[in-house]
Amino acid sequence: MNERHPLPRLLAHRVAAALRTAPVVVVTGARQTGKTTLAQSLGRTPKRLYLTLDDLDVRGDAESAPHDLLGRAPRLTLDEVQHVPALLAAIKRDVDRRRAAGRFLLTGSANLLLMRRVAESLAGRAVYFTLGPMTRRERRGLAAAGIWPDLFDTPLARWRERVEGEVAEPADWRAEAWLGGFPTPALHLRQRAAREEWFAGYAATYLERDVLQLSAIQALPEFRRLMRAVCLRIGGLLNQTELGRDVGLPQPTVHRYLAMLETSYQLVRLPAYAVNRTKRLIKAPKAYWSDVGLALHLSGETTPRGAHLENLVLGDLHAWAAAAPDRPEILYWRTAAGEEVDFVIEWRGRLLPIEVKASGRVSSRDARGVASFRAEYGNAVLGGLVLYAGDETMFVADKVLAAPWWRVV
Repeated sequence: MNERHPLPRLLAHRVAAALRTAPVVVVTGARQTGKTTLAQSLGRTPKRLYLTLDDLDVRGDAESAPHDLLGRAPRLTLDEVQHVPALLAAIKRDVDRRRAAGRFLLTGSANLLLMRRVAESLAGRAVYFTLGPMTRRERRGLAAAGIWPDLFDTPLARWRERVEGEVAEPADWRAEAWLGGFPTPALHLRQRAAREEWFAGYAATYLERDVLQLSAIQALPEFRRLMRAVCLRIGGLLNQTELGRDVGLPQPTVHRYLAMLETSYQLVRLPAYAVNRTKRLIKAPKAYWSDVGLALHLSGETTPRGAHLENLVLGDLHAWAAAAPDRPEILYWRTAAGEEVDFVIEWRGRLLPIEVKASGRVSSRDARGVASFRAEYGNAVLGGLVLYAGDETMFVADKVLAAPWWRVV
């Protein structure tokens, strides 16, 4: 990838389509996921003026004379709009005065809908998208995520044929975890030491710039300690009381810090599956990180764990879900008796349970959770999938296919 010819992103076609109909399109996501590159690639036809609020002069104009700033061009791309939340009110007035498709393309490194200082959500005027770290297929120039929609569209009896027909080279998931999905370290930094330096700089910038801008957090060492504790618990239930006890912080402070991490697209909370949607809101979520390479750096771990392979798969699932027109839901399943499935896709009225195993061998024992889920939810379940680190594709239980993770993701 280079500046003139960046690798295409899966989300690009959805954003381009939205710009043809909606007056405001908002692309948010963690810093350094490629939002600016995506926005600039979409600004060529029809031509639009690009301005970034990282520029202090532009930021000053946005604060002191927002109407004049917005009047500079018929179509505007405004990068890093979280710097001036009040600008959204001016954008609302502009859109209400002259509604035109594609008038504004906004990007931000914080979830504008969760920011306390944002009083204007642009409801009815804006379409929102989230750009995550690059998928493995995006890094290969394919502008795609895994074969998840194909599994819904393909009869179960042909799943094995579909998976084995996927053109893919075997991959070491540990190496993939160290790479992560941020474009700079994943594409341009081949040496692990160089990537570690980049992640260290990223963490420092995030703490010293983004966190202080978004919230009045003064105790940055405590905040950094909580980040590390969460990264050490990837794939586990997010229990705020236990987390606070382990890092020596009161529960209200933990709650506020976790909200900050989620607002800035670092923490990923995975909800629990339940038929009753209200119960999904009150059950404890599982904790993951937006980028698995950054999570490994923050945790200080020297060897990736199975939870990091789960995080890789989840990142791919979320990238697909963010680009799908009828947004799939990604959840996990756990019973009081301890039966568990790592991920459940709910899409178009059907369910797909997925178990992730980091070992190179798989057996019927690895499919027990998926089989229990199928027994519980019956005909709503397409079939089951066990992703593992081996090479063979086979059915390991009734309607449960075991497949190499690198053929699916």
